[in-house]
Amino acid sequence: MSESMDYKSAGVDIEAGNEAVRRIKQHAASTHAKAVLTGLGSFGTMYSLRDAIEGMRDPVMVQSTDGVGTKTKVSVMARRYEDLGRDLVAAVAGDIAVMGARPLTFLDYVGMHKIESAVMEELVRGMSAACVEAGISLVGGETAEMPAVYAKDDLDVVGFVTGVVDREKVLTGAGIVAGDVLYGVSSSGLHTNGWSLARKVLFERGGYTVDECPEELGGASLADVLLAPHANYVMAIRKILDAGIPVKGMAHITGGGLVENVPRILPEGLGALIDRRTWAPQPIFGLMQKIGSIEDLEMHRTFNMGVGLVIVAPAGLQRELEAAMAEFSALRVWELGRVEPLVDPRDAGVKFGGV
Repeated sequence: MSESMDYKSAGVDIEAGNEAVRRIKQHAASTHAKAVLTGLGSFGTMYSLRDAIEGMRDPVMVQSTDGVGTKTKVSVMARRYEDLGRDLVAAVAGDIAVMGARPLTFLDYVGMHKIESAVMEELVRGMSAACVEAGISLVGGETAEMPAVYAKDDLDVVGFVTGVVDREKVLTGAGIVAGDVLYGVSSSGLHTNGWSLARKVLFERGGYTVDECPEELGGASLADVLLAPHANYVMAIRKILDAGIPVKGMAHITGGGLVENVPRILPEGLGALIDRRTWAPQPIFGLMQKIGSIEDLEMHRTFNMGVGLVIVAPAGLQRELEAAMAEFSALRVWELGRVEPLVDPRDAGVKFGGV
């Protein structure tokens, strides 16, 4: 007689999943606004839009999804996961905040080789903290244990955000003209992009371990520098918009760096001239460039190079932007460059000066 089989014998531990859910419920509940009508455990989450759209003439729903890429590999190497949860929220919510939207709800997907309750709790604790910072409700998610899909210790995280904006206040970049200024807002480091190259450069060619402290990093470990969480721009953006500063467009500097993200908000026929003398990227970027012999253009196309957000507005507004962002001491704002006519329509849209 054949031995009786169950789900656990196939590699999936239902009890471990239940324990993970039990441990994360309190963290998710801490993010819930009064508009959340159902907690974790329902087949779906209900969210009342009445307060969210009050005063809007034409409310528009804005949604986005993203992950954190192979940054997960470094988190696994360092056995540190809470900041990865922060990364996920900040990366996804930032994408709709730059469109003028107010993020309302967040859901996540976590796929793992084997569910570890402590890892799940760290991840959701980080997500919850970032959601609280941004005024977002963490309303649900999916945890999948798939040993046939993910290798040992592997995990993948994906986030989904929904927000709302009045149609007349959507930031499209349509009103941008030549002479407008590009204001840069600092990043906290690599954020969540360029990690396939970063890992190859630092750990394969450079031969470092995650706990080492290269001299170029001033005594900080690679784990501390690399796993610094993605800056959470949501409330800073809300402060800027609520202050009535005439922002014409914003670009979240994610995959594609300055080279590909800034042109996404520029009207046809316009490009950006960015002055590289106006800021100094964090030392980690210089270390990677040196080890990998990476060209300047490739660095600015792969990494954010210390610029996490670009705001396009008329000239002379730096003080107003600084005042609006005064409570966010970790974020620096400066004049990064200017919008100019494209001389050749075949240009990529971004030029770097002052290198």
